[in-house]
Amino acid sequence: MNTQEIEESSFLIQTEVTPNKLRDLLDFIYQTYVLPSSSFKNVRRITIDGEETLTFTYVGLDDSRHVDIEITSSNPVKIRVLSSETLTHTFLNKLRENLMITIQMFEEQMRERTIYFVWVPGVEDSSESSRRKREIIHQIFTGNMLFFFILFLIFSYSAFLVLTVFLKMPVLYFPIVFLVTQLVMMLFSHKIVEQMGDWPITKESPYVYILQFNLPPKEFDEFLNKFSKEKIMEMKRKIYERTFMLGKSLSVEAAKEVLNEFGIRIGSGDIRIKAVNIYGIVEEASRLFHIPAPKIMLSNISIPNASASGVSPRLGLIVVTSGLLIRLDDEEILSVISHELSHIKRRDPIALFTLSSAEYLLRVYILWTLVYSFSLLYMLFALGLIYFIAKFFESRADLDSAIATRRPQALADALMKIGYRRTQFERALPIRIINWLRWDPHPPISFRIRRLRRLRNIDEIKHPFLKSIKDCIDGFIESI
Repeated sequence: MNTQEIEESSFLIQTEVTPNKLRDLLDFIYQTYVLPSSSFKNVRRITIDGEETLTFTYVGLDDSRHVDIEITSSNPVKIRVLSSETLTHTFLNKLRENLMITIQMFEEQMRERTIYFVWVPGVEDSSESSRRKREIIHQIFTGNMLFFFILFLIFSYSAFLVLTVFLKMPVLYFPIVFLVTQLVMMLFSHKIVEQMGDWPITKESPYVYILQFNLPPKEFDEFLNKFSKEKIMEMKRKIYERTFMLGKSLSVEAAKEVLNEFGIRIGSGDIRIKAVNIYGIVEEASRLFHIPAPKIMLSNISIPNASASGVSPRLGLIVVTSGLLIRLDDEEILSVISHELSHIKRRDPIALFTLSSAEYLLRVYILWTLVYSFSLLYMLFALGLIYFIAKFFESRADLDSAIATRRPQALADALMKIGYRRTQFERALPIRIINWLRWDPHPPISFRIRRLRRLRNIDEIKHPFLKSIKDCIDGFIESI
């Protein structure tokens, strides 16, 4: 009797979906991902070990390959892949990415009718009195470089007028004074950015607690119409007073009790609580990079991101958004923090400041006649070159994170969750080189994810920066 060996692989995808919505998530995967594809056959909904599971078979071209796939409605979502043939990394990575995009699409729909409460026990809640600060942080984290470029131009010309016209400074000295001013701002950037955060995260207050609850579309609209911002904040305060203030843990029961008092009828399965020891995660990442742990600030905005500032490890600051903590698991958060710590350890802000300052001095003192004649072309070329070189530093930070944590897949998953919309956009572009020419210090996110997923022998990477330069140039050429 012949027996055929079955190759098996499995992986998990953490989701922010509340328990009662896991079945809806399975329906969404079926409707959005499985049903539209002619490559999926034998679709079934079954129960395995008490958990509802969606099963289907991937059939290759000309019926050449059959792969059985099981997706279980749990959190994290369990994916099991079975095949009588070798399961290639390419196939598994593509399946993983497609499922992550589908899950992110569902989560995005859920966020539209989800209320989030965030606390840092032991620290005064200042998030509601800092709207303007959050707007600035939002601009930083969404990468709106045009906004900052316009601000920079306004600042430059205003300073030029004040110093040369009103204070009678010789024009020849203005570029030097201007760069010195920027240098001072960069040296104190960690202090400036620190003021933009909502809560400091310290050893005494290391945890961030997040409570979310979902409402049906109609009830969500009624909720927003019925309760003012002040009333919603009152709900948040009451939950805090009945839990953290009494030395108790945040619980679903306590949240339900308060919500019921406000007339909100909600099931336990529609509530999700998450606690993140962000101080411990940053401390662990710092240990991996052999540097002092930087200061940590939490910004209470929905954009999932983190940012590093400071010119040295001792002056470092990490800003993390609540949106990042909501979407990522601890391992993914660690990989993102490690990426940011690479910038601090390598002193990337100084390197990029030196690069941009050299271009500025070259432009105003040596190439001014060329700039005068071809100002638009020159600026497009110069800024494009600076941003392209900046991509080397971002790519190195990706490698440094992968080397330090030994988990390149975690950073790849984090990038997919953070930038899945961008990934879809890059896939749809007919001319891929556009992704490389944007005024953005980051390489295309699809390139970064693909590069991390292909990493196999991390110990063989001896020069991360040189490898990053080569990989970026290769990626750019490949896109032409």
